[in-house]
Amino acid sequence: MIPNYSSESFVETFLPKKKSNQADKEVLEIARKIIDDIRANGDEALKKYVKKFDGGVPKRWEVTKEERLDAWNQVSNETIDSLKKAADNIRSFHSKQLQSSRFMDVNDEIISGQLFRPIERVGIYVPGGTACYPSSVLMNAIPAVLAGVEEVIMVTPARNGESIAPILSVAADIAGVTTIYKIGGIQAIASIAYGTETIPTVDKIVGPGNAYVAAAKSLVFGDVGIDMIAGPSEVAIIADRSARPEYIASDLIAQAEHDKNARAFLFSTSEALIKQTIVEVEKQCAILPRREIAESALKVKSAVVLVKDIDKAFELVNLLAPEHLEIQLVDPLSYLGKVKNAGSVFLGNYTPEALGDYYAGPNHVLPTSGTARFSSGLSVDDFLKKTTFLYYSENALKQASSHVVNIAMEEQLAGHARAVQKRINKNDESS
Repeated sequence: MIPNYSSESFVETFLPKKKSNQADKEVLEIARKIIDDIRANGDEALKKYVKKFDGGVPKRWEVTKEERLDAWNQVSNETIDSLKKAADNIRSFHSKQLQSSRFMDVNDEIISGQLFRPIERVGIYVPGGTACYPSSVLMNAIPAVLAGVEEVIMVTPARNGESIAPILSVAADIAGVTTIYKIGGIQAIASIAYGTETIPTVDKIVGPGNAYVAAAKSLVFGDVGIDMIAGPSEVAIIADRSARPEYIASDLIAQAEHDKNARAFLFSTSEALIKQTIVEVEKQCAILPRREIAESALKVKSAVVLVKDIDKAFELVNLLAPEHLEIQLVDPLSYLGKVKNAGSVFLGNYTPEALGDYYAGPNHVLPTSGTARFSSGLSVDDFLKKTTFLYYSENALKQASSHVVNIAMEEQLAGHARAVQKRINKNDESS
C-alpha cells in the first residue's frame, strides 16, 4: 500500500529543488475576486457568498449569548471534562512562553530596552464543514488570551446557515473567545481582514483551513498579519527494530486520514519492521471509517524508506523538515540533538502524534511543507508585538556622534548626519 523508496529516490521525489506555489492560480483568482467584492460591497457581498458556500444566511452573524449557553446542554459532560483538561495542559505549557517588558541596558547616560505589547484584536479561523475541530479553537485562542489580546474573534461556518457545532461554542468559551461569527471560507477571511457594516476588522488572522482559506490568508497578508500558510498535514517517523509495527501503522494512518494530500513517511534501519508495518497498515485501514481518504494519501503522497543507519534517517528528515516527527528508537531522548528541522517532536513508543493534536500542551498549529526550516509552531509570541526603546543623554550622544556621522556619510545620507550634528554643534548654524 505504501510505496518503498531508496534514500536517493526519496530525495528526488519528495524534496524537489523548486516547490510550486501552495495555492494554484485558479484558487488565488477565486479568492481575490471574493475578497475584492466584500471589500467593495460589505455585508451585501458577504451574504451572497455565505448563501452560496455555507448553505444559507444566518438571521444574525454573531452567535448570541443564549446560543452559547445552550451549546453547553448539547455536549456531554465527559467531552466537556476532556476539553477542560486539554485546555489546562495547553494553558500551562504556553504560560511559560510569556515574556515581560525589560531594560536591556541601563546606566547614567544610556537606557535601552524592549516593550512587549499584545495585539489588540485577533481573528481565529476554525473549519466547520463536514467535520469540526474544537482542538483548533483551544490551540489558537488560549495563547492569544495568555498574551493579553483584548478581543479574540472566532469565525466558523454555520451548518445550513443556522448554527455552529455546539462543541465549537463550548471550546470557545473554555478558551476565552470574545465573539463568534457564523462565517466560513474565503468570505470569513475577507470580512475580518477588511470589515463590513457588521463584522469588525482584526489585526491578525490565525488558524487552519482548506486551500481557499490559505489562498485568502496569503492575499490579505500585509493588510493584516497571519500565522502561516499551512499546507497538507504530514508526519515522519524514524524507527528501529525495537519499535512496534502496529503503533507505527496507526500513526501513519492517523496522519493519512486528514485528507488525500496528507503525507506520512517511515524511515527505518530494519527491513523486517518495514514489511511488518505495511501489513499492519493494510489491516488497520480495512476497518477505518475514512479508509478511502487514508489509502489514497498513503499510496500517492507517502513513503517507507530503508536507510543504512540512523544518521541517514535524520539527514533525510532534516531535509524534509516535517510538521511532525516521531522518534521511535531505543533511548529516543538521546537523539533529540540530531533534530534540526521539525515543527514538533514526539519521543518514544508511547507518544503518538495524536496526543499532541489534542491534549498534551504544545501547540498543534505547526509549519508544513518544509517551512520548519525557517519557522515555528504557533505560540504566545505570535500574539505579541515587540517594541524597542532608547534614551541617550547629551553627553552620550556626543560620544557616539562621530561614529553615527561616519556611517551616515558612507551611506550618502547627509540628513541623518545632520540630525546628530545639529545637537552636538548647537551654536554652529552652518553644520
